[in-house]
Amino acid sequence: MRYQSTRGAAPVLGFADVLLTGLASDGGLYLPETWPEFSADDIRRLAGRTYAEVALEVIRPFVGGAIPEGDLERIIRETYADFGHSAVAPLKQLDSKVWLLELFHGPTLAFKDYALQLVGRLFDHVLTERGERVTIVGATSGDTGSAAIEACRDRSQVEVFILHPEGRVSEVQRRQMTTVDAANVHNIAIQGTFDDCQDMVKAMFGDAAFRGEMNLSAVNSINWVRIMAQIVYYFTSAVALGAPDRAVAFAVPSGNFGNVYAGYAASRMGLPVPQFIVASNANDILTRFFESGTMEATGVRPTYSPSMDIQVSSNFERLLFDLLGRDGAKVAAVMSAFRETGRFTLDPATYRTVRECFDGFRLDDPGTLAEIKRCRASTGELLDPHSAIGVAAARQVSRPDVQAVVALATAHPAKFPDAVEQASGIRPELPERLSDLLERPEKLTALPNDLARIQDYVRSHASASNRRGLAPATD
Repeated sequence: MRYQSTRGAAPVLGFADVLLTGLASDGGLYLPETWPEFSADDIRRLAGRTYAEVALEVIRPFVGGAIPEGDLERIIRETYADFGHSAVAPLKQLDSKVWLLELFHGPTLAFKDYALQLVGRLFDHVLTERGERVTIVGATSGDTGSAAIEACRDRSQVEVFILHPEGRVSEVQRRQMTTVDAANVHNIAIQGTFDDCQDMVKAMFGDAAFRGEMNLSAVNSINWVRIMAQIVYYFTSAVALGAPDRAVAFAVPSGNFGNVYAGYAASRMGLPVPQFIVASNANDILTRFFESGTMEATGVRPTYSPSMDIQVSSNFERLLFDLLGRDGAKVAAVMSAFRETGRFTLDPATYRTVRECFDGFRLDDPGTLAEIKRCRASTGELLDPHSAIGVAAARQVSRPDVQAVVALATAHPAKFPDAVEQASGIRPELPERLSDLLERPEKLTALPNDLARIQDYVRSHASASNRRGLAPATD
């Protein structure tokens, strides 16, 4: 399997180099040159198999032999062995049409674990085989950071620097990052928004000298392997509900577009999905795009669902690549114009294409609290604010011909206890293994929104052995 950049000017890479490289050298995002194809019979054969078994079938073609089959099977099995539910990603029925996919049974109680627990082990395997170390830099709106830290803590081959927007993540989210006592973990609170943090990470990757000096790698969803791992639960949930003989739609709370893009990737592989509902909070750049065909960034507003407080949805570029006929030069021109003006508009024909399977939805804070309260009263389920937006989208926007729609529950309600308690009168408790989280000592550094300051901090805290330039192969 070979991978190409969405902007067309970076080297074509194999799987292992895409894992370690993250962001392409031309500023684009890596994607497979061709999508693996699953026939209807291939999908039927996934029924009744464990989550890890399905993961191996879905992931194997993307790896393309870069990791020996036995090692890949072991890594996947170990990744999901300790998740907090035997089904790993269980489904619950909420009404005659809507199902809830619980994606919070990993170690940090959020959907990011399903990818990052695998990515951490893959990093370890590939870097050990190569005798190399990397410096991981990542930005988080709340959940990626803790999942990345948990996946990479104490691993001898990596140094981890995670940027989060100061005061714009929940206390539980922050403490899941800052209370980890590991010498290779560094938390940085940026005085700005998530988009500022994300821009900072992209700028560090865009600085070729710094990137080579620090041997940078990424765990954000700019890293293709994050998306690859998330494809799995679209297959497991759809097959459990009768796919491919029953088409299943999905409602996905989304900020950076990575989670819903994984569903789109599953559909490109052959999974029949008639509709993706992209569910937003008041920071509704994606919903406005699906309503109008124009992507236009505005200011970020803090909400009860902070992981979606985003205005620059990086992974949308991957969808744009397909919409523009996989023409990297066109994508590069559109993204350059968007960076300069804060907007771009699709031509009418391309907009009609994207609307064939995508719909947008928005819900403000009062609506989110109301949905948490409604769902608790009608089903007994207690939802976090992000998941509540997904459930509301599934109820209100699913198309008439859709028989089943899966709403993704992306975080445990205890990660956002204040909002959940305000809505339902119930304060959700953390699982026993995290019961003392609010008493643990924190370790973080607050820095201004200044690239030079951040780079100096990374230089001064990264191990000297990380400073060996990575020269990816081009096969």
